[in-house]
Amino acid sequence: MSTPKTNTLKLGDDGPEVFAQGLGCMGMSAFYAGAEHNESVATLERALELGVTLFDTSDVYGPHTNEELLGAFLAEGGRRERVTLATKFAINVTPEGEREIRGDAAYVKRAAEASLRRLRTDVIDLYYMHRRDVRVPIEETVGAMAELVREGKVRHLGLSEVTGKELHAAAAVHPIAAVQSEWSLFTRDIEDGVVPATREVGAALVAYSPLGRGFLTGAWASADTLPEGDFRRFQPRFTGDNAAANAAILAPLRAIAEAHDATPAQVALAWVQSRTAAWDLSVVPIPGTTKRHRLEENVRAVDLVLTEAELAALEPIAGQVTGARYPDMTATFNDRD
Repeated sequence: MSTPKTNTLKLGDDGPEVFAQGLGCMGMSAFYAGAEHNESVATLERALELGVTLFDTSDVYGPHTNEELLGAFLAEGGRRERVTLATKFAINVTPEGEREIRGDAAYVKRAAEASLRRLRTDVIDLYYMHRRDVRVPIEETVGAMAELVREGKVRHLGLSEVTGKELHAAAAVHPIAAVQSEWSLFTRDIEDGVVPATREVGAALVAYSPLGRGFLTGAWASADTLPEGDFRRFQPRFTGDNAAANAAILAPLRAIAEAHDATPAQVALAWVQSRTAAWDLSVVPIPGTTKRHRLEENVRAVDLVLTEAELAALEPIAGQVTGARYPDMTATFNDRD
């Protein structure tokens, strides 16, 4: 068993301290093909051994099955006390299988109660609004979340895919510990408004998809090689001419990885981690994986420090990416910024 690492960052001015890299658990239950239950559980256990403390899920992953997986895992052996448990609400799947965004106060309360049951816990450490319901004032949504804090059912609040203006409005209602946004060498649009606002309100930035949904690993260059059922087969950056063009811009990433005897994934994660110093802001990437050896590879990136020259060589990548993040961007902050 490896000795847990001591690298930690604080989530918000008054939030918990967590290991400098978290674990995105989504792929263990949803969207990515090929997850295997026993290996996923073993990966969760290995994460604890390596000192990873922030476990990230959502009620929509599955839906519901990812929370159930984590709930069963954390219920045993005192594991719950070792984890900062983050989950999310707002993306509701109707009985007809349609997705809708809900942020009304009654829904927030109902969603939290259901997540608590599935997670087998009395309190959620970090509760995110997963997406903004534009029909509801953000003050109403965050007000309902704040009531959960007062009731002792939630410890800290977070927001995902919000604009800087929305973040300031939310923080005026209740302190926000973390903003979860996509941030990687592939995706840097949050730097214009969201990142400065995050720093201004005293929150941390939790970076999801820090490996560009796997593209930055350099393992493949076409969605055609992905298994059936993998949602990336329909993502613009992974299909057709976009995929080939995006693969071609990764040469600097591969060269730096070779110089460090590291993998492209490790260099990509080291870049995200370097944003903490670059922005004077706690930045915690949450790469997702379902396999222990990939988890171990990712965690080793915490100790990888890139030089100024290497950071400069990586700088142009995001500006050369072809294709949007999602086929439909209407649920992201970009649609409202």
